[in-house]
Amino acid sequence: MNTQRHSNDKTPYDVAILGTGIGGSMLGAILARHGAKVLLIDAGQHPRFAIGESTIPYTLLTLRILADRYDVPEIKALATFTDTSRTIGNTFGVKKHFGFLLHHENEPQDPREVSQFNTPGLLHEAAHLHRQDTDAYLFHVAIRYGCTARQNCRVAEVEFDDSGVTLETVNGEQFRTRYVVDASGFRSPLAEKFGLREDPCRFKHHSRSLWNHMLDVTPTDKVLDRPREHRPPVPWYEGTVHHMFERGWFWVIAFDNNKLSSNPLCSVGLTLDERRYPKPTDISPEEDFYRHAARFPDVARQYEGAKPAREWVSTPRLQYSSSHTVGDRWCLLAHAAGFIDPLFSRGLSNTAEAVNSLSWRLIRAVKDDDFSAERFEYVDRLQQRLLDHNDELVNAAFISWCDYDLWTAVFRAWASGTNAGSYRLSKAITEFAKDGRDEHFMALEEPPHLGLYWPDHDGFAKFFESMVSQCDLVEQDMLSPRQAADNIYTQLREADFVPKHFGFAERGQRFINPTPMRFIKTVRWAMREGDPKLRGLIINNAKEALKARVKGQKLY
Repeated sequence: MNTQRHSNDKTPYDVAILGTGIGGSMLGAILARHGAKVLLIDAGQHPRFAIGESTIPYTLLTLRILADRYDVPEIKALATFTDTSRTIGNTFGVKKHFGFLLHHENEPQDPREVSQFNTPGLLHEAAHLHRQDTDAYLFHVAIRYGCTARQNCRVAEVEFDDSGVTLETVNGEQFRTRYVVDASGFRSPLAEKFGLREDPCRFKHHSRSLWNHMLDVTPTDKVLDRPREHRPPVPWYEGTVHHMFERGWFWVIAFDNNKLSSNPLCSVGLTLDERRYPKPTDISPEEDFYRHAARFPDVARQYEGAKPAREWVSTPRLQYSSSHTVGDRWCLLAHAAGFIDPLFSRGLSNTAEAVNSLSWRLIRAVKDDDFSAERFEYVDRLQQRLLDHNDELVNAAFISWCDYDLWTAVFRAWASGTNAGSYRLSKAITEFAKDGRDEHFMALEEPPHLGLYWPDHDGFAKFFESMVSQCDLVEQDMLSPRQAADNIYTQLREADFVPKHFGFAERGQRFINPTPMRFIKTVRWAMREGDPKLRGLIINNAKEALKARVKGQKLY
């Protein structure tokens, strides 16, 4: 491990990273592990409050890739609920599903208008991350690998020249580096310096948000005490709960939903279209939150009596975009590049994907002393396309909440894509484990439809585009929600790249629950009728599941 250097060392750093959240700290650990001299600099300090707490299988698999590919095994602690709890502490929630419940104003929630997509714990054991703990953990990992760290150190000026970059803090300290990664988020110094923010923002989607951590949030299943036929396969509170209504949604992300946790908190929030629901100026964020909760009886009951653990956060429009995310000697990483909406928990997976694509390029650039923008063009293209496709998906979902049937069609388009995309990553991990050849991960960077969850399948790309178009026509009053739903379901039913028996193509199935029997049926269907590319992914996943079962793996 490299010896930590004093901040005034005149020897330049190879890479300076602004922001030590989950992305900046992971990148710093990877670069230092491979011999780079890294400066981590942050205007705040750890531990600290952060949101972006819900993981998905795609996130977990990308974290596994980072750990294996770059030989930083500590990152893998975030890839399963069990490892997170054992390694970092008992402050994390378990996430066994994505749960969605559609609400109508002044009416009790209809048990027929719910959706749940379960994540099988045998291979993908997801968690609700208590970010103040995970981020501090990764920050300390980065320091152990040799990063120099400066907290409570705000950068005031960033100056570029032919040989490097000079960072000057508000206190007058100066640091020299050969490359700068800005992982600081919305208030990016580099975005401001170069005028990178697009005005107006190019994204279609519009939403503002309010959030907090609270105690004594009533578990969803106690609020909705229903007969057995209306209960989901997995209790609502054991996953990420989305209470949806026209042009908005509440989230419930519990940290107190398992026997291992000693954390009494629950993350709660509200995201809504600010064009329909403008941010008020005459009431507090807490009053704003409860005003909207009161519109939906069962939502109000869930939050009744809950106690805030900190000050409420309220934002204007969440969406922002950047014209470029890389340049000569600099890169905007993840949320410094842009942001859409926390729906579908895409933020963490996008961050991990960007770190993966940037890491090996930076390792080579340090060795070659070549930090030109051309070397990082792919990173820019990846981040822009991830944002664009997530914008299309989230915007379609907000449109669809006017009609439950249309929403279920959009839900299935998302679920089937993220399922296949996860299989794709899992296959690359399996092949890498056999021979250690990096080409298995390099091949993931060659898809024709970059930014989609399943980016190397033409049929899925056309289907996704069609789904988005159908929802756009609904928004323009050129198509009824039922007609759009019918069109999307016809494509789901006829597509040989959408697995059958899971529930992706079965219109009346509220709960997508991949039990062993359903999985066996899906494998048989794939062998006989499935798209060849999907068949290979399903068979690989089936083999890995069988190996885990033979080993007696029990995750929770």
